[in-house]
Amino acid sequence: MLPLKALSLCILLVILLSLGASLAQATRHGDLSGAQGGWWSARRDSSGLAPDAQRYAAQAIVQVYAAPTYGWKGAVAVHPWIIFKRAGETRYNRYEVISWGSGDKVRRNSNLPDGYWYGAKPRLLVEHRGAAAQAMIPQIEAAIRSYPWPNTYHAWPGPNSNTFLAHIGREVPALKLDLPANALGKDYRPLWRPIGLPPSGRGIQLSVLGVAGVTLGAEEGFELNVLGLNMGVDFTPLRLRLPFIGGLGGDNVQQDNPPG
Repeated sequence: MLPLKALSLCILLVILLSLGASLAQATRHGDLSGAQGGWWSARRDSSGLAPDAQRYAAQAIVQVYAAPTYGWKGAVAVHPWIIFKRAGETRYNRYEVISWGSGDKVRRNSNLPDGYWYGAKPRLLVEHRGAAAQAMIPQIEAAIRSYPWPNTYHAWPGPNSNTFLAHIGREVPALKLDLPANALGKDYRPLWRPIGLPPSGRGIQLSVLGVAGVTLGAEEGFELNVLGLNMGVDFTPLRLRLPFIGGLGGDNVQQDNPPG
């Protein structure tokens, strides 16, 4: 009983410290109350992170972004999306799941490819260019079409916007997707299929509705899920995976950028 009690105390300590760090960071950046004047006036212009689609028209490009969610939820979770264009195209397609509105939650081109997410600057998680990107785009489109919950959204434990990107990652292992630990909903799985691939598409995951489970993945490393809060160790590169703040340590952006 003592080791179990010690483990429980360690998990609780990690959760509390991570929450404190996240709240402190959000308060310092003024993110807890959202943009001044409300969500309708929050910044949504380009962050300048996406390569110019016309300048790089000859090159296929795939990118995945994540940004803190709007308002106080930004202190504990992120919103992700994927953009891509084929070689020869001069515009990106952006896909994501958005909670508001009736009907299909999967939205196409509702926002700028690399736009601020209601005042929050996005972070680049994945970038592939050239032949590798060109080859995976049809697989990404097929994964978008096969998303199992296009009309359902639950902030916790899922399915939500992170569940959507995790589904794409499972279907397209070449993407090498590594969603951060604070991507709440990425581990959501139906009760009748608790064992399967992690969001990276390489490894194994046991998860009960995204509320409790364990993941061992090529990109995720080892991750423990307690009530939807994730913590663990990433080995490529070595970094801590922590709830609320995502991680601590080396940069884990996945890139495949041939010249041109």
